Amino acid sequence: MFAIIGFAMLSCGDAIIKTMTGEWPIPAVAALRFAIAVPFLTAIVAYAGPGQPLRIPQLTGTWWHVARGAAIAAASALFFYSLTLMPLAAATSIAFAQPVITAILSAILLKEPLHPRGWLAVLCGMAGVLIVLRPNLAELGVLALVPLAAAFCMSCLFLLNRHMAGRAPSSVLQWSLALFATPILIGVALIGHFSGAPGLVIGWPDWTIIARCAFAAFTATSCHWLIFMGTARASAAAVAPATYAQLPVALALDALLFGNYADVTALAGGVLIIAAGILLLSAPVRVARAVA
Repeated sequence: MFAIIGFAMLSCGDAIIKTMTGEWPIPAVAALRFAIAVPFLTAIVAYAGPGQPLRIPQLTGTWWHVARGAAIAAASALFFYSLTLMPLAAATSIAFAQPVITAILSAILLKEPLHPRGWLAVLCGMAGVLIVLRPNLAELGVLALVPLAAAFCMSCLFLLNRHMAGRAPSSVLQWSLALFATPILIGVALIGHFSGAPGLVIGWPDWTIIARCAFAAFTATSCHWLIFMGTARASAAAVAPATYAQLPVALALDALLFGNYADVTALAGGVLIIAAGILLLSAPVRVARAVA
C-alpha cells in the first residue's frame, strides 16, 4: 500500500506540471522543481539525531553522481515537455516502456542475457508503445517520441543507480541526484533564455508557478519515501508492479482536469505495456558482473 500510494501520487505531481503549459519555460520549471527539493533533501541527509550536529555526507565517485544528475535532468525535462505535447495518460503510458528499455540496455551493456520470456515482454512492450504513439505520431511527428526519449534517459539512470548501489544510503543517493541535476537544469534554462527562442525566455514567475513547482517537488520526494518504505517492508520484486498504479490515476486526472479521454485503442496499448512490464519482472534473469 505504501508503494501503491507513492506511485499513484507521482501522477498528481505530473498533472500539476502539465497545468503550467505555456505559462513558464519547461527547463525553468524543471530547474525550479529540483532547486526546491534540494534544501529539503539536504535537511533529511544532514539530520544526525537529537543533540547531534548536522553533518553532510561526503560523496565519492563525483563523475558518477554527475552522470546520474544529467540522466534525471534530461529525463525530467523531456517528460515535462512531453506533457505539453500530448495527454497525461499517453505520456505516462509511453514512459512505462522504461523497464523494457532497461532490459535491452542491460542485455547489451551489462551482458545480462534475457530469458525468452523477457524477449517476449520486450516485443509486447514495444507493440504497446507503437499503439499508444499511433495518433500522436500522426499529429506531432517526431515530437511524439519525446516521452520515449525520457524513458531512455530514465533507463540510463537505473543502470547508473545499479553501479552506485551499496555505496551510500538511499537517502544520500536521492539527495545527490537532485544536487547535481539542479545546476544542469539551471544551465539549460539559462541557455534557452539567452537564446531568445520563443517559449524559452524566462520571466519572473507568478506565485502560483512557484507554489505548483513546490507541490511537485514535495509530492515527488514524498512518493520516493513511500516507495522506499514499501520496498523495505516487502521486497523490490513485490513492489515493482505497483508502479502501474500511476496509469489509472493519470487517466482519471487527464479526464477531470484536461478533458482528455483515452480511446479503446490507446487503453489497449497501455495494457500491453503494463503486461510487458509484469512479464519482464517475472522472467528469470541471469545477472552478469557489471563492469565499472
